[in-house]
Amino acid sequence: MSPSADRPPTGTELASPVPRRAPTARLKVQRVRPAYRQVADELRSQIMRGALAAGARLPSESELTGMFGVSRSTVREALRVLASQHLIETRRGVQGGSFVAAPDPARLVEDVGGALGVLVATPSLAMADLLEARLLLEPAAARLAAQRAEPETVEALRRAAAPARDPRDPSGFVEHMDFHTTVLMATGNLMLTMMGQPVGDVLRTRLDRAVVEAERWAEVDACHGTITEHIARGEAAEAEEAMRGHLLDLREIYDRPGAWKTG
Repeated sequence: MSPSADRPPTGTELASPVPRRAPTARLKVQRVRPAYRQVADELRSQIMRGALAAGARLPSESELTGMFGVSRSTVREALRVLASQHLIETRRGVQGGSFVAAPDPARLVEDVGGALGVLVATPSLAMADLLEARLLLEPAAARLAAQRAEPETVEALRRAAAPARDPRDPSGFVEHMDFHTTVLMATGNLMLTMMGQPVGDVLRTRLDRAVVEAERWAEVDACHGTITEHIARGEAAEAEEAMRGHLLDLREIYDRPGAWKTG
């Protein structure tokens, strides 16, 4: 295929995935954006709207080349982008090829947390933005957790709220962050967990625990215990208010000079 295959004239209508293998797609490859991104965007759109379901096999590279009117190297780069976003996976062998990946919430949360961690090191996103988002999200999560609390949920919260006993981490900071994640999970709403956990992950990794006195961690333990008991008793309004007060108290820790690791 000639080099100009990656840059067809603006407005050219290109064919779509093979019938019976994938729904019809219409893609206009334009000069203003790289062709591989346009191919990736069209395939991503089909995946996100469910036209290409988890486990579905994508057409081969040669088929995609013909369907989109681009070179094989362009198709490969588009597939690489989708794989990096965990939207597809490649399998080798006779029955190999590119397949739509099943969603993995844990991996998505990890990716979002990593992206936030990078952003807070730039002027684009401040720690204050994360703390503000957390203050809006977690009190509402505590209310919902109280409304939906079940015995096993309450037991998990009590374990997470228990004072830390690991001598390697006298602050118990990991356990403290686990408590907040457990509250999010106790809502039974996966979206709340996926929104809140990455914020907590960044706070956990970026706060310098050495600047916090041991007695403050004891106060944190006490607050976690109070929130847990409100949730256990189904006291939604009280759980929400206790979580809000707890997060506001934590702002004093977060606002201390030198509280955040810079490296």
